Order: sequence, then structure tokens, then C-alpha cells
Amino acid sequence: MKYLLLPAIVLLAGCQSLSPNDVNTDNDSVATPHLEAANSVEINQALLADENIDVIHPFADVDIVLTDQDSVEQHNIWPRIRSQLSFDIPEEKRLIAQRNWYVNHPSYLKRVAKRAEPFLYYIVEELEKNDMPIELALLPVVESAFDPFAYSHGRASGMWQFVPATGERFGMKQNWWYDGRRDIVASTEGAIKYLKYLHKFFDGDWMLALAAYNSGEGRVRNAVRKNKRLGKPTDFWSLDLPKETRAYVPKLLALADIIKRPEDFNLSLYPIDNKSVLTQVDIKSQLDLAKAATLAGLSLAELQRLNPGFNRWATDPDGPHRLLLPSHTVEKFELGLSKLSKNDRLAWQRYKIKNGDNLGVIANKFNTRIDLIQQVNNINGNQIRAGKYLLIPVAAKSLDSYVFSQDQRIAKKQNRPQKGRKIVHTVKSGDNLWDIGRKYKVNGKSIAKWNGFAPRDTLKLGQTLVIWQKNGRKTNASNYANSKMGNIVENAIIRNITYKVRRGDSFARIADKFNVRIRDIERWNNLDRKKYLQPGQRLKLSVDVTNNI
Repeated sequence: MKYLLLPAIVLLAGCQSLSPNDVNTDNDSVATPHLEAANSVEINQALLADENIDVIHPFADVDIVLTDQDSVEQHNIWPRIRSQLSFDIPEEKRLIAQRNWYVNHPSYLKRVAKRAEPFLYYIVEELEKNDMPIELALLPVVESAFDPFAYSHGRASGMWQFVPATGERFGMKQNWWYDGRRDIVASTEGAIKYLKYLHKFFDGDWMLALAAYNSGEGRVRNAVRKNKRLGKPTDFWSLDLPKETRAYVPKLLALADIIKRPEDFNLSLYPIDNKSVLTQVDIKSQLDLAKAATLAGLSLAELQRLNPGFNRWATDPDGPHRLLLPSHTVEKFELGLSKLSKNDRLAWQRYKIKNGDNLGVIANKFNTRIDLIQQVNNINGNQIRAGKYLLIPVAAKSLDSYVFSQDQRIAKKQNRPQKGRKIVHTVKSGDNLWDIGRKYKVNGKSIAKWNGFAPRDTLKLGQTLVIWQKNGRKTNASNYANSKMGNIVENAIIRNITYKVRRGDSFARIADKFNVRIRDIERWNNLDRKKYLQPGQRLKLSVDVTNNI
């Protein structure tokens, strides 16, 4: 059988979930339903524009040969799951609406099942070992459509959609080389730990635990306390929760109900083998992914699809030292790996240090890390001398061959054509997303989306951003860069004014009102944006009156 991942779909999910209602089957984009009525196509259509799509699936998928089709038909995992389903399925309107949507889109269910195929057996095994409800094996459908490369602009990433802080909290290492939130093993282990914690936090109530997985335990706890004060029931269905969370639990229960009795809905579930099709292989130390793929008889894209946690061209030098491989390739891989010397695990380049070089410049040039260069060359500190030589670990193939590396994921995102005129901006000291957006008169969230990161992510000095500006739109970039109190810049007429802060004002609101930057307001008034403005407070502003009449 082949593990077939079809062209990437955009499915809402994760710790900031959207529902799969109203999928446009032409492009598989998904909008949030926030349903209040059951079995109503009209209501669903009306909700299409209710929220922005939040989770992105950046890549087309890959065929990987896993097992024989006849074996799958004889040993299907769905009866195993069906026999352990235990959650109550109430005939509640939100649940019915979700179930109706799934039933009306069998092709969507098939696509997601194909994505789940390499990983579902492993997840079921781990849930059973931990005595967890088998319904949780379906949570990655709700979270990410079983796509380990899915990410959201809320900074959630991976099949289980963890934000960075929660990922770290539950054992998912994240650094330049590796992100455990995308690693199949690390993220599944972390999800089980988190769900166990939430189950205990809510005194054994799985519905509340699932709601908290979506929107946080504090928010759900506060909703429970509010209902207690008002003398209302405190079950999930009675709580005042965010709209996406109110749809989140019904989505999971709807899936479970369909799997429990597919014949009642005239559905046939895509068969998935009830055996392990992947094997974890201990590789002992760092290994170039291109070399690993060759040893396993896989394409580089196939290997990266099964090991999405690795950000770069090689595994993390500090581990984890493991790869997930199709089981039938393991013997060949291990035999080939045993014949590789330590130096053959990576490609190397002898580099002569030039005047003006430093370790940071060299590491950036070769797409590697300073600490790795130091380790390989036995360098203590940062001192290097022109004319000496360094041994640099480099990628065995061209960097664009590593199609799922972080750099290539970003490059693909940035190269995707958009409407308007393309501008390239290099991040300078003091830049932030708000100011860059104002400089080019575009939305900061759009900049994040065009460049494949979350709006709250930290910009890095020298980072290249792609910006798409509507045709004919001009900016006041030079005005921003050069404005000083009382000066005339290009065609701008700058005037000094005093502004009295009103109730509800913020730095952002005032900056937007007068077409200036927040950091300029801070500079002009010796203020810090982290501190609240007070009604009646007076601010000095330098305003282009031609843009603020």
C-alpha cells in the first residue's frame, strides 16, 4: 500500500481550532462553522466568512510505499478502534451539524485517513499503553488533518498543534536543528502527557479536558466557576466558551460516531493496516538526511515527510538520534549505516578564514551553527585567525534538495505569487511587524502569512521578508525614516502638535490615527509602549499634515 498525501489542504484546528464546515472542495480550504443549528446547509454557507483560516498546510504530499494492500484488507485498524470507543454521543445540535458535514464530504475523510496511515497504528498503541480513551487517536484529524507540517498563525505547529511554550512544557525540544512539536514520536508523547494532565485537572471529565486542549485550562475553569456561581450545570454543553471551542469537542465526537457505525451513514472507511508500518531506528549520532534517504532507498522528500521534526539538512547533533523509516527498509538502512565511518555521516568542506570573517559569518555562509564549527575544530571561545583553515560540516546535496527543511519551507512560501507588487525588506535593528506594516501600508498579519511565521514571532536581524503591495499603492517609507519635528521631508509637511490622550486610546490607535510609528511616539515623549497611557495625558507628535487633514 502507498501512503498518499494529496495536495495540501487548509484545515482549521489545533489549539486555536476552526471547524471543517463549508470546505470548498475545489481547493480544500476550510472555514469555521460555530454552529448553532443542525443539518442546515444554508446556515453553514452563511458562516463561511465568520473567521479567517488559521491552520496552514504548506506542502503537497508524498507517496511512500508502506505495505501490501491485501494485508490491509485482512487486518484493518478500524474494528480495533471501534471496539474501544467509549465516549457518549449525545444527539446535540452542534454535534449533529458536524457529523452531517463529514457524512456529506466522504472524499475529505478519505484524504485525512490517507494522511493518518503511517502514524495511526503507533498512536493507537501509545494510547492503549497509557490507558487513554481511543477517541483521542482522532484528535489529530481535528487539530491538523494529520499533517505534521501544519502550522497556524497562532504559533501552533505539528500534527497535535502545540504552541512553543506548551510544547516545551511537555517535553518537546525546539532549537535551530529540530522542532519536537512536528516530530511524530515527541509530539504524540507530549500530547498524551498534556491530555493526562488536563483529565486530572478537570476531575476526570474528558469533555472539559478536550475543551481545555483547544482553548486552555484557565479559560475552561473560569467558565465552570461562572456557571457554578449562577447555579447552572457545569458540563461542557452548558458552558459559555469561545465559539471555536464550542465546535471543537463536537467535531471529535462526530468523527467517533461515524467510525462507530459507518454503515448507518452509507460510508466506507479507507482501510489502514492494523500493524506497525514504521520502525524507529537508532542512528547514534548526527547524520545528513540526504545520506540517510539513500541508505534507506527513499527519496529525500519521503524521508523528511516521515521525520518532520528536523529543521535543517541533518539531524540535531545533540539528538534525538532516531529516524522513522518504513519497516521494510530498515534492514538495508542499518547495513549501510554500519559501513559509514563517523566522518562519512556528514559532508565536509575545508575553509580558509578570510580577513573580516567571524564564526557567525562563516556559520551563516554554510548554513550551520557556530557551536558545531567550534566543536568540530576544537575552538574555545570565538577567536579565529585569517589564513587558518576550518573544517565545516555542510549539506551533502544542494540546500534546495531538502524540500521540507525550514529554509526551503519559508522560501516556497515567499515565492508563492500573490496579487500586487513584490517588495523585499531586510529586517534592520529596531524593526517590528507593526512598523514594517505601516511603512509599506500592509497588514502585519499578512506579512507574517506571506513569510510563513506567526505575527508574534520575533524578527531576526538580517531576516528577509517578502511583502506584496497593491498595485499603485505608495508608501511613506522615507517619511518614516527621516521625519523629525518641524522638518519637511520630500512632499510631506511636518508639524508639531500636542495630543490629549482620550479614554480607550493606546499607542497603536494613536499611531494609526496620525500615520506615525509607535517607536517615534516613544522617542518623542520618552515613553515605553509597555506602560499604559492615561486619559488627559499630553503627547508631543510630529505629524505629516498632508496625510492627516
